[in-house]
Amino acid sequence: MRFNGGKVNRFLWLIGTLSLLVLASCSEERRTSVKSNDYPLNTPFIYSNKIIVNGVNSKDEKTKLTLELDNYWDDSLRARKEQRFLFWYRIKTPPTFDSINLSRSRNYMNAYLNSQGYYYGNFKDSIRIDSFGDQFRVHALMNVTPGKKITIDSIDYQLEDSSLQALTIQRMKGTLLKNGDNYSKQIINEELDRLIKIYRNKGYYKFTKEDIYAEVDSSNINLMNITLDPYKQVEMIAANAKKRLENPEWDISIKKRTTYDSSKLIKYAVGNIYYYPETKLSDIPDSLTTDPSFKEENYGNVWMRYKQGKFKYSPLKEHTFFAHGEIYNEELYFKSLNTLGQVGAWQQVDGKIVPRNKDTLDFYFFLTPTLKQNFTIDLEGSRNSGDIGSGNLFGISTNLSYRNRNVWKQAIQSITNFRTGVELNLSLGNNNSASDQLVQTFNISAGETFSFPRLIQPFNRWKSLRTLDNKRTILAFNASYVDRKNYYKLHSIVGSWGYEWKKNYRRAENTWLFKPFNVELYSLDTLPGLDTLFMKNPFLRNSFNTGNIFSQSLSFVRTFTTTNGKNHFMRFGVEETGLLFGIFNQLKNNIYRYIKLEAEYKQTKKYQKSVMAYRAFAGFGYNYGSYPGTTASTLPFFKQFSLGGPYSMRAWGMRQLGLGSSNTYDSISTSNFRDRYGDLALEGNVEYRFNIATVAGVKIGSALYTDIGNIWNVKKNPTDPLSQFSISNFGKDLAIGVGTGVRVDFTYFMIRLDFAYKVKDPVRMGNNGWMSINKFNWTDIRPNGLEVPNFALQLGIGLPFQ
Repeated sequence: MRFNGGKVNRFLWLIGTLSLLVLASCSEERRTSVKSNDYPLNTPFIYSNKIIVNGVNSKDEKTKLTLELDNYWDDSLRARKEQRFLFWYRIKTPPTFDSINLSRSRNYMNAYLNSQGYYYGNFKDSIRIDSFGDQFRVHALMNVTPGKKITIDSIDYQLEDSSLQALTIQRMKGTLLKNGDNYSKQIINEELDRLIKIYRNKGYYKFTKEDIYAEVDSSNINLMNITLDPYKQVEMIAANAKKRLENPEWDISIKKRTTYDSSKLIKYAVGNIYYYPETKLSDIPDSLTTDPSFKEENYGNVWMRYKQGKFKYSPLKEHTFFAHGEIYNEELYFKSLNTLGQVGAWQQVDGKIVPRNKDTLDFYFFLTPTLKQNFTIDLEGSRNSGDIGSGNLFGISTNLSYRNRNVWKQAIQSITNFRTGVELNLSLGNNNSASDQLVQTFNISAGETFSFPRLIQPFNRWKSLRTLDNKRTILAFNASYVDRKNYYKLHSIVGSWGYEWKKNYRRAENTWLFKPFNVELYSLDTLPGLDTLFMKNPFLRNSFNTGNIFSQSLSFVRTFTTTNGKNHFMRFGVEETGLLFGIFNQLKNNIYRYIKLEAEYKQTKKYQKSVMAYRAFAGFGYNYGSYPGTTASTLPFFKQFSLGGPYSMRAWGMRQLGLGSSNTYDSISTSNFRDRYGDLALEGNVEYRFNIATVAGVKIGSALYTDIGNIWNVKKNPTDPLSQFSISNFGKDLAIGVGTGVRVDFTYFMIRLDFAYKVKDPVRMGNNGWMSINKFNWTDIRPNGLEVPNFALQLGIGLPFQ
């Protein structure tokens, strides 16, 4: 009997797809079981809970209320389910049903609706009992009609104190309460927090949230009008009741409570500042302030107290954002604590404020040093099938790293790396050729990185610099040497000077990295073996187009969370080389000249049992110069873009997608080296992540995803025209992969195994690159007879994108 492989594959694909669809279409109740002998016998017990929200037009709001209200079932009415495997659930120790608990659930749910601005909600419960053997399963259903959401009609501030009132009016632009907006207890609470922050940042140290409150008026002022007509009065009451249901509006007034402590209305100023940079974890702060054995350094109204002299004063001053005589600002105080804790020289930073006299505050900082220095040694091994020379190599390398967190007592961080390794030939022959030598590759490198906890620049008087967070100046350099026997010798020296800083906002954080000076010097000596490979595979030369780079770069990252719970990540980057240094004739023809732009956007939205994740990436590079000895019109390969692998376009192998719809790389049959690099990259990813089970505390999850994108050349290549980006060919050039996978989350790290299939391969012959269900194949044959898989298995660490 003979089997048609294609028909068998299509049959298995169809059966698997139909099975998943059938399971997914079954209700969750049908896929839920109760643990044997773990339920009340002959007694009704809770088997399922369900919330149905009615009368809400917004889909997002309805989804939110449904998910949130489900958390407000009384514990004695909740069926707690454990996800066993993918689609199946199990209930352990279900609670006995008692109808009294329904009223408690309604109260909890109503309290939640009130907090969200729904004050005229209606609840209707429904109980259904099914018998299943000796089980009496109770299905609890709650129909919720929230009614109209309360809107804000007017806002008024009555602080009684003239200074507070004036300060409040000055900051009205930032109020969270606006006419016509939806009312909620959360928004009221946030507005009170905003006001307290304003007051405490203006010196009102003792003024707290307990000193103000919000008064809400839900009455209709028209009902206060006196009328002698009882029918008119009844008519007005009825009209008000109707309006309250159809369009409820409330008035809000922010008021100050009666003040019995006059110091709450006093503005405090900064007095003395004391630093204890050598505090031990076991020290009691109160005892340190009275310890006479400390040595002291005095800087006006600032004292640094120590016993061993491990630190200098400058890093403390740099990261303290207030000074003697200034009005107390709570935001700057906490910013100082947080920034000092992030410098890296101290593992813990605590603060203490002590009022002195009538309107003065003294500040004490207790800083516990972290371990100053440490060494690490790593030993790594790898087995490689080389594309150049011998194909069976065993690599072994060691990396020695030394870290100092307090260089020159200035809290400067330094990392020193020294790395060396060799690749050994495991398949020695009997001749004496270079490829038969035991040692095939030798490499050695050394690097040093300094991170200064401040911005080293000539404009120290810029007041705007004080508003920045986590300021750092980064100096890095590295030198390396690689000797690939009989093929090449590569020397490189890389150095850079850059600045990094952050700016925090209410729900966002901006991070900037500016490198005004970056130098990369490369020198390649080609040997006879490499020259021979160039003749066999011309594309291999693109991976050795080394040169010198004098560049500047700027990157900007913004992370923020929106009110609907979505997390956003945006990154923009630009790198330019040769524009400034190219004006010098001595350098103009000896350095690369190009501009490179990158943009990336990521979004995640978490649900109760799953996550939706999106990503978009675009990269563009343009070479507007030339380099002696080369005809390359592209970026150097180590600056180009590539797609494919466990973190991008997962249906393709590492760097195996592109360029465009060109099959030139696949036509090379004399070498295994087919890595593809381009000057333009576009990619989009959509991923639905969900949990499968939890085994011994380890979370096992999966995902369904699709990847779309490709890479191209920007400039025309006469020998490979299909590799150039073209609007007319854009649809044809796009590659599409779909897949699924398994993620094993050990909390500290995640192992990921993804399977992806090429739904659309621009190089695939026929059907415009699309897969065919009728002619489904696991492999594709290129015109030169090369067999290429239509799928890929990818092993990765962590998520493909956050």
